[in-house]
Amino acid sequence: MKALWKDKPLREVIQLEYGKPLDQTYRKPDGLYPVYGANGEKDRSDKFYFGKPSIIVGRKGSAGEVNLTEDKFWPLDVAYFVSFDERQYKLRFLYYLLKTLDLPRFAKGVKPGINRNEVYSQVVKIPPLPEQERIVGILDKAFEGIATAKANAEKNLQNSCAIFESHLQSVFTKRGEGWVEKRLGEVAVSISTGPFGTMLHKKDYVPDGIPLVNPMNIIDSKIVPSSKMMVSAETRDRLRNYVLKAGDIVIARRGELGRCALITDREDGWLCGTGSFFVRLSDCMHGKFFVALFGSQQFKARLEGSAVGTTMNSLNHSILNDLLLPVPPIAIQKTIMAKADELLSETQHLETLYQQKLAALEALKKSLLHQAFSGRL
Repeated sequence: MKALWKDKPLREVIQLEYGKPLDQTYRKPDGLYPVYGANGEKDRSDKFYFGKPSIIVGRKGSAGEVNLTEDKFWPLDVAYFVSFDERQYKLRFLYYLLKTLDLPRFAKGVKPGINRNEVYSQVVKIPPLPEQERIVGILDKAFEGIATAKANAEKNLQNSCAIFESHLQSVFTKRGEGWVEKRLGEVAVSISTGPFGTMLHKKDYVPDGIPLVNPMNIIDSKIVPSSKMMVSAETRDRLRNYVLKAGDIVIARRGELGRCALITDREDGWLCGTGSFFVRLSDCMHGKFFVALFGSQQFKARLEGSAVGTTMNSLNHSILNDLLLPVPPIAIQKTIMAKADELLSETQHLETLYQQKLAALEALKKSLLHQAFSGRL
C-alpha cells in the first residue's frame, strides 16, 4: 500500500485562506457560531464567514498552531483557514498531517507570524483516499483513548496537589489542646517593610547582583529571583536595615494576599523589596509552621477581609501587627510540620509520576502520528 503514496508539495493539497476582521458589534458570548483566532475559539457571533468544517492555522501570534473547526465559523485575520478538494482528501487526515509538520517553526518576527508560501513548499506524502480513511480511523480511536488517559492523569494530579493543602486545612481547623490565639505582633520580634521606592534608583540595579525579594518573586512559598531585579553590594550595604536573614519570613504587601516564604541559607543576605514585609519571629513560632498557616486557604480568606485599598488589596503594618494567629506550643508546631514534610514528599512523588505519565502520553501521540505519515501504521 505504501507504494501508492505520492509525494506532493503542500500547495497542491491545501490552500491557506486569509481570515477576516470581525467588528465587536457582531460578537456576542452566546452567538451561534465560533469566532476563531490563531489558536482556537476566541468569541461567538451570529455571523459566519465559511460554511463548512475546516482547519484553522495560526497566522500571527500563536503562529502555526492547528485546530479543527465546527461546521460554520468566522476566522479572524490573525488566522488562516484551510480549503481543499474533498474528492481527494479527508479533512481529519489533513488535520493530522498538518500536526506532524511542526508549523510553529516557521514563525518569525517580534509578533511571530508565518508566511504561507513557506508552508506550501513542504513536500508531504499522500496515500489514496481509502488509506486516508483507514489512518484516520486508527488515529481517532487511539487519540480518544489517550485523551481519556490524560484526563484521568490530570485529575489525579490535581487531587495529589490538593492532599497537602487539605491536610494542613484540617490541622488548622480542628486544632487541639494547648492552642491559643495570639496577635502576630506578639509572636514577632519585628515587622518591617521593604525600603521606599525613592531609596532605589536605576543606577542601583546591576546584572548578577544581590536579588531583591518583591511580591512577584514569592511563588508557591518559595523565592524565585529575577535577574532584572538585582542590586550592587554597595546598595545592599546602604540599605542594610532591609537585608534578609535566614529564618526571616518575607510577606507580599499587595496583590495576591497570603504569599509568603521562609528565608533559607540560600537567600540570607538578599534584600527585601519595596512591595514586601519581612518578619522576624520569636522562639514561640516555627518558621515553616507560620508559612503554612499564613498561606493556607482559610487564612487567605481572613486576609482578604482585612486588606485595604480600592484598586489592589494591600496589607499594612497595623493589619499585620493585629492579625490573630492560632498558635500551638512550639513542640506541637514542629511535630505538625514534620508530618507535613513527610506528606509533601509523598505528594511530590505522586505529582512526578503523573507528570511523567502525561509526558509519555504526549510522546505516544507524536509517535503514532510519525508512524501514520511514514506508512507504518
